[in-house]
Amino acid sequence: MSKQGRRTQSGPAALVQAAAIGRRFYVQGASKLEIAEEFGISRFKVARILDQARDSGLVRVEFDLPLPLEPTLCDEVAQAYGLHRALVLERADGSEIELRKRIGAMTAELLTEIVTEDDVLGVVWARTVNAMTDSLRGLARCPVVQLCGVSSRIDVHEHSADRSVETVRQIASVSGGEAFPIFGPLVLPDHRTARTLRQQPGIAEAFERFSRITTAVVSIGAWRPGQSTVYNVLGEQQREALAERGAVAEVAARLFDADGNELSGDPGHHVLAISVRELKRVPEVIALGGGEGKAEAIAAVLRSGMVNTLITDAAAAKRLVELA
Repeated sequence: MSKQGRRTQSGPAALVQAAAIGRRFYVQGASKLEIAEEFGISRFKVARILDQARDSGLVRVEFDLPLPLEPTLCDEVAQAYGLHRALVLERADGSEIELRKRIGAMTAELLTEIVTEDDVLGVVWARTVNAMTDSLRGLARCPVVQLCGVSSRIDVHEHSADRSVETVRQIASVSGGEAFPIFGPLVLPDHRTARTLRQQPGIAEAFERFSRITTAVVSIGAWRPGQSTVYNVLGEQQREALAERGAVAEVAARLFDADGNELSGDPGHHVLAISVRELKRVPEVIALGGGEGKAEAIAAVLRSGMVNTLITDAAAAKRLVELA
């Protein structure tokens, strides 16, 4: 396998796992056998990880990851919501734009670590995903599929809709793999229009590849102005009606209530986007979202059971632990 196709051993996922195993062994007093059963690996691998953690300086009296991560919160959030991993960025002052850039940069590092040439990568349209694209410097050669259409009503100071359409091609240019973009709007006026557009050659080609996706990157939105692509394109009556039905979160134009249940019906049947059922079949779904004010929306999406990895910040993570 080529160098790009191999997983790196010092990326965020491997480092967070080593920190979690070290915490179980040195702080919580779990045996190597107990840790092996919990993580689904052999006790010999547990011993090797502990040795490497000590030799590298990762585990001393305290945890010291060579990345801006909070290892204790990473572990607590992952345990609380049954995630494969959580990457929690250290607390830092700054704007929402800066937070999106930091989450995007960490996502880029994770994809460089875990994606191989055997994968098919799917990405949604989102500002944080665009920020991830800006930070992406290397990626194994694999197909890149867009998971939803784009919205024209976004913050013009950050990214234009035209640029967002090109995100998949930008990622594919880094990877060297084939790109499958969706040149179409996110929210459509009716089911007939949605069905017609899905039959268009370029869009149909992307939709046909949803079942092959092995790693998906999605962004979590909250049901309020400026925090949801769907919210921004609906009329006031539609927004209020969905709020009364319990909408608190959004992923790829799919809406969720506080318990993680999908809200079916309008506008769910009138969007160009991957379905929740299809997302739940993807082996690795990486969800992005940060800020304490978005914690309730993040918790709702985590309760849906479709997320394997969460990338967030310390402010949101502390609130997530409380909500769990």
